[in-house]
Amino acid sequence: MATALIILRQICIMFIYMFIGFLLFKKELITREGSKSLANLLLYSVLPCVIVKSFLVQRTAENTVLLIASLIGSVVLLGMSMLISHILFKKNPIEDFGVAFSNAAFMGFPLVSSVLGADFVFYAAGFGAMLNALQWTYGQSILAKDPSLRSPKAIVKNPLVISLVLGLAVFFTGFSFPEIITSTLGAMSALNAPLAMIILGVYLAQTDLKSMFTDMHLYKISAFRLFVIPALSVLLVKLFMRSYPEVGIALIISASAPIGSNVAVYSQKLGLDYTYAVKLVCLSTIFSIISMPLIIMLL
Repeated sequence: MATALIILRQICIMFIYMFIGFLLFKKELITREGSKSLANLLLYSVLPCVIVKSFLVQRTAENTVLLIASLIGSVVLLGMSMLISHILFKKNPIEDFGVAFSNAAFMGFPLVSSVLGADFVFYAAGFGAMLNALQWTYGQSILAKDPSLRSPKAIVKNPLVISLVLGLAVFFTGFSFPEIITSTLGAMSALNAPLAMIILGVYLAQTDLKSMFTDMHLYKISAFRLFVIPALSVLLVKLFMRSYPEVGIALIISASAPIGSNVAVYSQKLGLDYTYAVKLVCLSTIFSIISMPLIIMLL
């Protein structure tokens, strides 16, 4: 019951942010071009800060081992979800992207904090960082149908990959940023959820809401994201991460979150049907209030 209430709370917060963006667009206070600028702010400034901040944790021998286990587990779970999604949905790149990547930070991390404790969010931080980096490289390449976007040159220039490398370097070297830098990173990171959801609200204002609930294909896509991928994630964790149960649970919760909002942001950036992506995000988020408690009960 407590898990369902946490999910309901996160959904309510999400839709409040979205309603703000919805109203701003309807009142012509944010234009389509303005939403593109907000999306660039999110992708090029806010998300890199989120990634770096997630690694600003005191380095201990235990934390180091658990972080490595988390990163390896993240590679396995994200690799599985990307593979399954691409096999089943490669004809529609938005669906391929959506099923592959969850909304780990906004929906998963609060549940990790509640189920395991606030300190355990660190175990899921690597998942969130790698997810964002893969969305920029692999995700954009399937959306744009451009393999060059995941070439070594593109990866090296990717701000989210650079942020991931920087974050790992900060953690493993024990380097400490000046307080003014850590405060800035914290403030910028706090913009992540509100900004992403406000942008989504702007997109929602351009969407036929009725069709979102009457298109049965959307339910099929949501089912794969909410039930099939999490079930396979549980199986993989049971097989390969028995020595690190808390890390495994944190990763499964993160992998069980609904379709992430970035599929709509990247779709707009690349000139695709971002209103369709919004429908996928909203519908899967609504039904996550059923799916995520079930997955946690299974654990």
